[in-house]
Amino acid sequence: MATVKFTFEDKSIDEKTVNGVEAGYSLLEIAEDNDVHLNHNCGGVCACSTCHVYIHEGEEFLEEISDKEEDFIDRAINPRLESRLGCQCVILEDNAVVEVQIPDQSRIIGHEH
Repeated sequence: MATVKFTFEDKSIDEKTVNGVEAGYSLLEIAEDNDVHLNHNCGGVCACSTCHVYIHEGEEFLEEISDKEEDFIDRAINPRLESRLGCQCVILEDNAVVEVQIPDQSRIIGHEH
């Protein structure tokens, strides 16, 4: 089973490691199922940039970035080379180890999930 470690740009939030993750789930779904706060104003359908994350390890275990996802990342706050959208980062292998940092979400306007 895969392991996903969530860290946070906001250092007041403790990191959380989720073990036993099955392939086929997105980082957004994993976050939601494990009480990790990650905004997602569009409901996880790649129609906004609020679930923007930074992948620090394990990019090779995630679905490749699409042109549509790249377009929305350009609209995110402080995009970087390692930026992805959590709703589009589907775990491909059961032995994956992924480390993801959730940017400071305090400047995101919209529904809090």
